Amino acid sequence: MSVEQLPPDPDRYDDPRAELARARGLEAPYIPGGEDPEPEAAQREDRFYGRLLIIMVVAIILGGFVLGIIYNALVTATR
Repeated sequence: MSVEQLPPDPDRYDDPRAELARARGLEAPYIPGGEDPEPEAAQREDRFYGRLLIIMVVAIILGGFVLGIIYNALVTATR
């Protein structure tokens, strides 16, 4: 179910988020979203991208060291 298809929730009409939405002139009586229907899947995806980010950072740092070592080896070999 997409955000546009969510029906208004009368119990949340006086919720602070709903009051902020009305103050901003939004058409919906409350701001839909904020409650993930599948938190396990979202956490799995977050862990995957977290690991990928760490791997990429490590690869960039190690790549700098490797390029520095190769450069130093080439410079000292030509002297």
